[in-house]
Amino acid sequence: MPTYDYQCEAHGGFSALRSIAQRDAACLCPACGLPAQRVLVTAPSFADMPHETRFAHATNERSRHEPVLASRKHGPGCSCCSSKPSRTTAVGKDGSKAFPTKRPWMISH
Repeated sequence: MPTYDYQCEAHGGFSALRSIAQRDAACLCPACGLPAQRVLVTAPSFADMPHETRFAHATNERSRHEPVLASRKHGPGCSCCSSKPSRTTAVGKDGSKAFPTKRPWMISH
């Protein structure tokens, strides 16, 4: 459950753990019991955040609506996109697979 900030007119600010459905409703002040309105104490600060963190936030926000598909170029030695045949799997002309470096009782699916 998230924590929200509230401001009591008599006793000042306090935080309360509430469900998202209750976030905008007034919360009772723990000191006096009077209803207190929700306030936004701090605004998000992207200006003084490290470049890597800011870039990660931007990437996550962008991918929420436009997911980026992984490219097939993972670099040298990548087993999924390299043109070299795999050392652990031998594929026959009929499509059957064999695993010459594995245990002989292992079966391909």
